[in-house]
Amino acid sequence: MTDPVVLDGREGEGGGQVLRSALALSLASGRPFVLENVRARRDRPGLLRQHLTGLRLAAEIGDAELTGGAVGSKRVAFTPRVLRPGRYHAQVGTAGSTMLVLSTVLPALLTGTKATVLDVEGGTHAKGAPCFEFVHDVLLPVLEGIGVRLELELVRHGFYPAGGGRVRLHVQPTTSPRPIERLERGRLQSTQALAIVSQLPRHIAERELEDVRRRLGWKEKDRRVEVVEEGAGPGNAVVLTVRHAHATNVVAAYGAVGVSAERVATRACREAQAWLAADVPVGAWLADQLLVPLALGAGGRFRTQPLSLHARTNIDVVHAFLGPVIEVVEDGEAVLLTVKGRYGVG
Repeated sequence: MTDPVVLDGREGEGGGQVLRSALALSLASGRPFVLENVRARRDRPGLLRQHLTGLRLAAEIGDAELTGGAVGSKRVAFTPRVLRPGRYHAQVGTAGSTMLVLSTVLPALLTGTKATVLDVEGGTHAKGAPCFEFVHDVLLPVLEGIGVRLELELVRHGFYPAGGGRVRLHVQPTTSPRPIERLERGRLQSTQALAIVSQLPRHIAERELEDVRRRLGWKEKDRRVEVVEEGAGPGNAVVLTVRHAHATNVVAAYGAVGVSAERVATRACREAQAWLAADVPVGAWLADQLLVPLALGAGGRFRTQPLSLHARTNIDVVHAFLGPVIEVVEDGEAVLLTVKGRYGVG
């Protein structure tokens, strides 16, 4: 049997990214791994419910032998046997991110031979994680450029702390992946501001959109309130979407007790302004999400903002499994990434 890849959770960003990337790479490559010091640099080290949900889902999909599969585990050993497409259901049990659970197994499912349907319950709009709109409008359309078919449905919103959201993902892989290239974002085509409220007064969303108007100058037709009727608990999010000819980006900020509507909107506006000023087609969140799928597929090239610690951690984990397949060229405020995939060179 192949010797396991040995990883140290104290390295890089020191959180759950190492585990998520390792699980995806292990499932797709068949290589086992051992992760020591899980989430060692977090206030609550070890596995939390969100990480455990992704780990158990990956073990089920990969018919894997697993040790360390409990809340609080600081060491995980994972040995996959075979990738088993099918229909799966996972429940975080908290407001932990459904999007991060999906990202744990999606890259591997793209390399399969049959379709898979995933239902995941938990948080759909959570701080520190991609929101549903980002995955639906930004990540999945880029991945479809590989040649796969993907459908993501928001069944029910879930906000912190109640959670209770639900998403459904359909994955139809391809056996002939294509490389991806994103070097220019092209002309600005449209903008949209969405303010979501669940079990909260509508005027909160209206104040947030007014702040967007003041700061970004977006017109009334580009601003919309969404009142969630089926949410499991109270919640609020401001989601800003910017579409160019060859690139789309989504940024989000979330309401919290004691934080004014205006402050929530300002956070989202500042991130959108930084993206608009960057003049690159791939934002920091998307760069992080693309590295593993491209390395497992046909590769690709893209220009992005300065790499986040999450992205650099992803690169280290990819190299641990597949060798030095990612080249990083920094050019001022932009970074060119070239990923050599298993099925070709980007």
